[in-house]
Amino acid sequence: MKIPFSPPYISDNVIKEVTDALESGWITTGPKVKRLEELVCQYTKAPNALGVNSATSGLMLALKWFGIGEGDEVIIPAYTYAATALAVIHVGATPIMVDIEDDFNISIKAIKDAITEDTKAIIPVDIAGWPCDYDAINQLAKNSSDLFHPTHENQEKLGRIVVIADAAHAIGAQYKGKFVGETTDITVFSFHAVKNVTTAEGGAICLNLPKPFVNQEEYNYLRCFSLNGQTKDAFTKSKAGGWRYDIIYPGLKMNLPDLLAAVGVAQLPEYFETILGKRKEIFTFYQEYFATKEWAVLPPFQNDEKISSCHLYALRIKDASEAQRDAIIDKISANGVAVNVHFQPLPLLTLFKSYGYKIEDYPKAFNNYKAEISLPIYPQLTEEELHYIIATIANAVETTL
Repeated sequence: MKIPFSPPYISDNVIKEVTDALESGWITTGPKVKRLEELVCQYTKAPNALGVNSATSGLMLALKWFGIGEGDEVIIPAYTYAATALAVIHVGATPIMVDIEDDFNISIKAIKDAITEDTKAIIPVDIAGWPCDYDAINQLAKNSSDLFHPTHENQEKLGRIVVIADAAHAIGAQYKGKFVGETTDITVFSFHAVKNVTTAEGGAICLNLPKPFVNQEEYNYLRCFSLNGQTKDAFTKSKAGGWRYDIIYPGLKMNLPDLLAAVGVAQLPEYFETILGKRKEIFTFYQEYFATKEWAVLPPFQNDEKISSCHLYALRIKDASEAQRDAIIDKISANGVAVNVHFQPLPLLTLFKSYGYKIEDYPKAFNNYKAEISLPIYPQLTEEELHYIIATIANAVETTL
């Protein structure tokens, strides 16, 4: 039996929406993107959402909007995908990496200890779809106002550190009765091919900024910036008499095309109505089985405050060394089951080593990484495949430890 790790879910509705875009005569940014933005707001309750070509672009746009650049610091977890840090680097700022807690999410104490007068943003990451402790993070940002030194008009307007949630994994996750997307200042989702909702490549920036900001005005700025600073998108310019435009910002090309947005337009309603529930069923199936194994450390799923989006099933093997974990993965793979590791902590990667980051400074990140195996979790999995997966994993672990 061959079981892939995370194939995209392509329903008849997806094919219909994409075909509609192809036959419409318009395939770049236009009505499909607008509809996707409306659906993101509808399902996450975010006041405004902007479609972009990747979550990385979304993070960069948010940082640039806040005027973050050279000399500024942005606090991020050491345990995340590289894009979180690269977005900071690309705007000229310095990523300040901090350690995590046992649930894979950023440590509140570590954030507090890392805040300086140069801190302009905190980017918590909802690893595997498990929401961070947003109330605590938001409070830390508010408490920073005395230390905060604004160098940009939006920084002066907010008067504190901005919180930008890297929710690449977390669409559909909930925190204290709210969907991720309305839990902090700015939230960035990913619609990459392996995500719960996909547009093949893409993402969205959700705005939930406090007064005196007007979220619609900030949306307009971000949209313009994502179009090379151009005052009109190509769809508007294509209309009779609509050719004249202006460039008002030194923008970037980060817009999402309609052809890709069409996939998300079909998927978002299906996701919230059926697919998310199916992912939760599979997550629960794994939880119930691995709870019977002494060697299994289960990932968080739900408590009184949080509900996971079940993007990843991040199983850990108790007391396993990195070499043992790798040997277990080799055995699982040899039996046709594709698994993964999420993630290699950033200080283990060549680029970040060259900047002077050392994994020894992030013991919890390394401890979680060395024992972690991500299992397949997607709605197309059959009952037979799920039973094969758990049997294969149990055999690999128990013949290795």
